[in-house]
Amino acid sequence: MASIVVTGVGGGVGQSIIKCLQKSEYEIIGTDGEVLGTGLYAVKRGYKVPYASAPGYTDRLLDICRNNRCSLIFPGLDAELPFLSREVSRFKEIGTTPIVSSPDVVDICDDKLETYRFLVTHGFDAPYTFALSNEFNPASTYPLVLKTKRGGARSRGVYVVRNDREFSRILPDLNKNNYVGQEFIEGDEYTAGSINFHGICHGIIIMKRILRDGDTYKAFVVKDQRIEEYLRKVAETIKPFGPCNFQFRERDGKYYIFDINARCSGTTYCRALAGFNEPLMTADYLNHGKSPKYRIHEVTILRYWKELLLENLEIKSVEDIGYRNGPKILL
Repeated sequence: MASIVVTGVGGGVGQSIIKCLQKSEYEIIGTDGEVLGTGLYAVKRGYKVPYASAPGYTDRLLDICRNNRCSLIFPGLDAELPFLSREVSRFKEIGTTPIVSSPDVVDICDDKLETYRFLVTHGFDAPYTFALSNEFNPASTYPLVLKTKRGGARSRGVYVVRNDREFSRILPDLNKNNYVGQEFIEGDEYTAGSINFHGICHGIIIMKRILRDGDTYKAFVVKDQRIEEYLRKVAETIKPFGPCNFQFRERDGKYYIFDINARCSGTTYCRALAGFNEPLMTADYLNHGKSPKYRIHEVTILRYWKELLLENLEIKSVEDIGYRNGPKILL
């Protein structure tokens, strides 16, 4: 049985990947920086690891992959992508392929200003975006979204301002060197997943969504050939490796992409429920050479909390030795 590492399993992306692979042929190994990372207890083997920016992060992951003979590693956190993308060769030397795009693609997707520049340079629609560190009079662009230039997640630190007064009140509290202003696009919001290898987009799924606290909590799968063809062009221009997520709004028949995540997303399992299982297609393609196949169903997905019951001794084991080897609990 092939083993696969999923990182960041305390968060929604990592847990979403676990759910996609739980009933497959693959043995899933979870890692997280927190003892209470829920996904550590939903897999047979879970490891506490350093944070991506801490010394020893890469070496610890390499040891885990080597000792468990892992064929793939799926990152579940944005913060890990720059580190993994620059260490791909070290993992491949031990027979493990990180599902991560090239450093250039990771940098473009992690930086809102670079995302905007990439899109408009290649003729794609995107909300006008500018650095707050520059002098700018935003009066003609209200409403305006203020968001972190790098490292944003789940709408944390995002503000919508509608006039000069609101803009002037919020601006002094922001780190202007890591914030951008972005034109707010009124219209339906979408999230879309794609699977990509060697510059070819092998499939796309599109969902309208309703957000709560920055997360998708109601999703509606739609089939729209025009949107699909548009996103396919974007994907084959940026050339990510593996799953890639696009977030966009529609206005006047145009699709304005405001975020690209070169990784799986928190709605990856929602897409799997609709017939588009990105982690499984990725694993089967890279491990067995199977071309990605899917059958998308137009369904509504409503999300809800699910509790995970643990013995305290299981948590203490991770606290004491940084490792857990026990029965899986389905998420």
